[in-house]
Amino acid sequence: MSYLEHFGLSSEPFSNAPVSRFYYNAPQHQQALARLLYAVNSMKGLAVLVGEIGAGKTTLARRMLDSLPEEEYEAALLVIIHSGITASWLLRRIALQIGVENPAQEKLALLSQLYQRLLQIYEQGRKAVVLIDEAQMLETRELMEEFRGLLNLEVPERKLISFVFFGLPEIEKNLKLDPPLAQRVAMRYRLEPFTSDSTEAYVKHRLRLAGSARNPFTGDAIEAVHRRAGGTPRVINTICDNALFETFLGRGNEIRGTLIEQIADNLGLETGALAPAAVPNVTAEPPPAPAPAPPAVAPVQAPPPAVAPVHAAAPAVQPAPAVAPRPPASAPPPPRPAVPGGPAVTAPTPVFNVPTAPAPAPMARPPVPPSPASAPVTATVRPPAKPAPVEPVAPVIPNVVVREPTPRLEGGSMASAVAGLTGDQPPPPPPSVPNAGVAATSKPKAGVDLAEIDRYLEGLGKL
Repeated sequence: MSYLEHFGLSSEPFSNAPVSRFYYNAPQHQQALARLLYAVNSMKGLAVLVGEIGAGKTTLARRMLDSLPEEEYEAALLVIIHSGITASWLLRRIALQIGVENPAQEKLALLSQLYQRLLQIYEQGRKAVVLIDEAQMLETRELMEEFRGLLNLEVPERKLISFVFFGLPEIEKNLKLDPPLAQRVAMRYRLEPFTSDSTEAYVKHRLRLAGSARNPFTGDAIEAVHRRAGGTPRVINTICDNALFETFLGRGNEIRGTLIEQIADNLGLETGALAPAAVPNVTAEPPPAPAPAPPAVAPVQAPPPAVAPVHAAAPAVQPAPAVAPRPPASAPPPPRPAVPGGPAVTAPTPVFNVPTAPAPAPMARPPVPPSPASAPVTATVRPPAKPAPVEPVAPVIPNVVVREPTPRLEGGSMASAVAGLTGDQPPPPPPSVPNAGVAATSKPKAGVDLAEIDRYLEGLGKL
């Protein structure tokens, strides 16, 4: 005893074989079939039906073939079962399908045979239509070019042949291999999955055609079938056929949703695309706070060079006048004025050249406000903007009273400078050089120690 006898069926209601008797004219299939029949009746040239796996494309192709009357159409269905077919094989198969006897092996002769046969069909008042199932297998540009060439066979009123491609969505990529052919697509339709109502009507339709007196599927079972199959007719057939068999083994008469869920799990079926996806409750943790940026480190500036303050004594001596240019060695030096109230200076004053090296550039410092005469005065030595050789500068010696000319010199340059002077004539004032960078120190005019003068001259000689 089989499950057919158990449920009172005359045939398998849910076989996946494309049986035209079990065709269910769902709204999706009805819309698709109406458009395809219009395309071939008007001889538009090329129509395309696209659908996912198991959507019923092959069943619809066979239904369309049965819907074309032989007195009006020379129709044929060609199923592509391998992607390695060649253009010559394709042309010969099409020629055989439309009634060409003994197709030639040579391409030009074969095309001539095809054209003559199409003209014969046209003169009979019929239309040549070839349905291509599994058209996604046509994966080469050469094959696409052959279809374009056949579509160019026409008469002034219309085309001599029409094609209908049934295939997976990949067929769109194949059509783009030959852009002129893609432009010749006159009708394109996408076959959508069943809705929930269509799934229920489909199951009842098949059971009725198979001879069942009642529907063993409960409402929750039909809902589970639609959800787990995603509205795909082929998967619906598989689930329902297994449900009938499992219920027969359990000697049951009713199919519930729990059994459908168990069968779908055993078949490894995921929830269909039409079912809402389960989203787990996930508590989002706040992102970690960004680490504080390190404090900006102020650039360390080098301390300005220390400038030794120059202490000026009480202003007992008037400032020296502007330095005039030094006269040549042959001219007698002008007399040096004596300090008021004191004896004339009879000792020669040594004159020497002091080379001034450029000092390093100090940091900019604010100007020092003027201070009283008794306060120490800080003189900032600034080098020239561009280092350049500086003319020899003679130090400015304040007008002091010297009791006895006892110069103590170290070095031949100092001695030769002193030997070149006359005893009665003071040396001329040195020329004024701007920014010479040499500070002069004045001493009081009375009570000057000779040792202090010696130390002063020794310091100048070491420069």
